[in-house]
Amino acid sequence: MGLFTKIKEDFVNVYKNDPAIHSWIELLFNYPGVWAIAWYRVANALYTRNFKRTSRIIMGFTHLISGIDIHPAARIGRRVFIDHGNGVVIGETTIIEDDVLIYQGVTLGGVSLSHGKRHPTIRQGAVIGSGAKVLGNIVIGESAKIGANSVVVRDVPDCSTAIGIPAHVIEKGRCTDPFAHDKLPDINKEMFEYLLKRVAILEHAMMSDNNEIIDQDVELENIYERFITAMQN
Repeated sequence: MGLFTKIKEDFVNVYKNDPAIHSWIELLFNYPGVWAIAWYRVANALYTRNFKRTSRIIMGFTHLISGIDIHPAARIGRRVFIDHGNGVVIGETTIIEDDVLIYQGVTLGGVSLSHGKRHPTIRQGAVIGSGAKVLGNIVIGESAKIGANSVVVRDVPDCSTAIGIPAHVIEKGRCTDPFAHDKLPDINKEMFEYLLKRVAILEHAMMSDNNEIIDQDVELENIYERFITAMQN
């Protein structure tokens, strides 16, 4: 497929991924992610022909205009859509396959200074939520979903969901709705609820078996109340 055919496909792809678009005028002025990809394709073609300085200059201007930083050596497949796009960073050895959706603030970065493969590989159909950081030479599987603001430093299997800092895989083998970020579980909340219930059970067990512990607990409560009163005064 030729260069300009790919660029045309990128522009048409906006209508598939964003219901907010209503005209080509909006496409020209309100979709920096599409323009960043288009100029990347030009720069990448020059980069592979050893016009490396020229390609870097092109992407430098693109970064200034769009707020999106893409290294021209990265390998980006067809119909990749960067939604809104401000703050997106795509490193030199990144590989992005077809039909990947990337939201604003995403970093596809490295964790070493080596000259080999040091950036992630994003498989076909994956969705990277806003603010997510995918770091190192890892693989995000096909149709996988990365929750917003997650920090991913390990491989994510196909059709899985990863959230958190560092990210943990919470669903495996389920190709769910790629846009359902509002349905991601709150793992911190669930963990705190578990700990609170666990503490309550232990307190009940200890107090039912040992009156001495009850007296110590009352004493600690009195000390705490005196401390709070002193702080307020």
